[in-house]
Amino acid sequence: MKQIQLARLVVGVLILAGSFGAMAQNGEAASAPASTSAVSSKTANRALQKNVRRALSRSKGLSVANILVRAQGGAITLQGTVPESGQIDLATKIAGGVAGVTSVVNRLTVSAVGP
Repeated sequence: MKQIQLARLVVGVLILAGSFGAMAQNGEAASAPASTSAVSSKTANRALQKNVRRALSRSKGLSVANILVRAQGGAITLQGTVPESGQIDLATKIAGGVAGVTSVVNRLTVSAVGP
């Protein structure tokens, strides 16, 4: 009788140990694609930022010295200052024309001219 109870206990422990191992494997497999996706997303955002920055800097009549470009999944945010108000609309138009850009949020302001 004790041997049967001991055998049941051993089998139960083995089943329990096997299920923990299977859960750990599933958890690892699920986290690997997520981290790969995050890395590729970050890389894509940086590449898009670089492309927008390059397009802005190549434009005639636009001062990009104080413009910060941020990208998040195709959405571009422009922050900073420009010397003239006409450059705000120009920056938006140029950024929107870059391949991969889905939207542009323009937070540029005209820099104050000192006395």
